[in-house]
Amino acid sequence: MTRQSVKVPRERIGVLIGKDGGVKAKVENQTGVKMLVDSEEGDVTVDYSKAEDPSAVLSVMDFITAIGRGFSPEKAMLVLDDDWYLEVIDIRDYVGKKPAHVARMRARVIGTKGKTRRLFEELTGVYMSVYGNTVALIGDTLKLDIARRALDMLLSGSEHSAVYRFLESKRVEIKIDGMGF
Repeated sequence: MTRQSVKVPRERIGVLIGKDGGVKAKVENQTGVKMLVDSEEGDVTVDYSKAEDPSAVLSVMDFITAIGRGFSPEKAMLVLDDDWYLEVIDIRDYVGKKPAHVARMRARVIGTKGKTRRLFEELTGVYMSVYGNTVALIGDTLKLDIARRALDMLLSGSEHSAVYRFLESKRVEIKIDGMGF
């Protein structure tokens, strides 16, 4: 089978397609994978029958998911690179399905005026998007691992200050990795 599907929130379909189809066309040209978009239902079918690299479908699926989770096309396109990955964490896995609990935890992750989210991105080099019931991260393997551990601490109830200290302590690892050692 050379097709797979992924669901995207309808309000994000326009971002996936882009102005005059520019985003969709760019991804298709770069990967050889075709995206068939049903804008009414939010279904995106990926046809990789003509792709030179069959593994490109995984990157395109991650790209589509990243758009669906609130990332800009520029940030989502990072997952088309072999060294960048997407991870989606469901807040409901930590607090259950009650909307009030999810909203409280979403606010905790974002922080006052976006402070927590901004610090996460600055200290780890990972991009973060909080959308609906999920927190999505885009980054390389090491940075993603550190960001995931810090996010787990925060979602599990750790104090913000403890999470910030953890992230500060990992900055050295991140800088060394960034130098290619």
